Amino acid sequence: MSTDLGFWVLQMLNALQLSMLLFLLSVGLTVIFGLMHFVNLAHGSLYAFGAYVAASLSGAFGYWGGFVLAPLAVAALGAVLYFTLIRSMRRAGPMAQVLVTFGLIFVAVDATRLIWGDLPMGSAVPKTFEGQLALLGVQYPIYRLFIIGLGLTVLAALTLVLSRTQIGAMIRAGVDNDQMAACLGINVERMFMSVFVVGCALAGLAGAVAAPVLSVTPDMGLQILIPTLIVIVIGGLGSLKGAVAGSLIFGFVQTFGAVLLPTLNSVLIYALLAAVLVIRPEGLLPAKG
Repeated sequence: MSTDLGFWVLQMLNALQLSMLLFLLSVGLTVIFGLMHFVNLAHGSLYAFGAYVAASLSGAFGYWGGFVLAPLAVAALGAVLYFTLIRSMRRAGPMAQVLVTFGLIFVAVDATRLIWGDLPMGSAVPKTFEGQLALLGVQYPIYRLFIIGLGLTVLAALTLVLSRTQIGAMIRAGVDNDQMAACLGINVERMFMSVFVVGCALAGLAGAVAAPVLSVTPDMGLQILIPTLIVIVIGGLGSLKGAVAGSLIFGFVQTFGAVLLPTLNSVLIYALLAAVLVIRPEGLLPAKG
């Protein structure tokens, strides 16, 4: 195990990059869960769809074309899902929601195979972010720093919207008590739809930025599902702060566990999850209820 400072800086940056990618994916899911009380296990499939759209469009429109259009395409798909399935299933109970959205995962995997095939795809890093940057004594890929910066930017924007705007106040009211929010004149149904679509768009954005650094495969939505669920359970449902805390904890435990305890790395995060569930079943920073 290296004692060089640069080695640890590198691991910290890797952990932060993984955390920000997980944050982009989990924040939409946790707010949807907290606001709508809807268990959407197919959220990872939307992430995979975003990655495929970005990889496909990058050839014709360049990286930035895929970066912009992928979240919009996933948002449109989310709107279709909401009006055709999610709205009618919202009060069906968690077991029915789990079964239906779990089935959607396999529908999405097979649909992906039909459209794009089984071979992995990828997207080239934009020329703006090619190469590496000297940072704290280490050379680190500029694109991965871009992912970190994007995650922090989205966090800042969401914090501003949720804490400083009327829309944010309505969303917080809906998370706390949707029935009381409706009594106060808030159009809860429209708010549900808007939040669901924005959450889907964030999943698509996560897929778009992940495409150049990960293999884009039909089962990537399944692969990311468990980490995302761990993040929101550790952090707390319906909470922006919880999504941040859960993402950082997962990213740092996963990255430094591989370095410090490689033989136990696969069980560390599950041990932490079990400890959180025993000590604080509602998560570390749940939304106020």
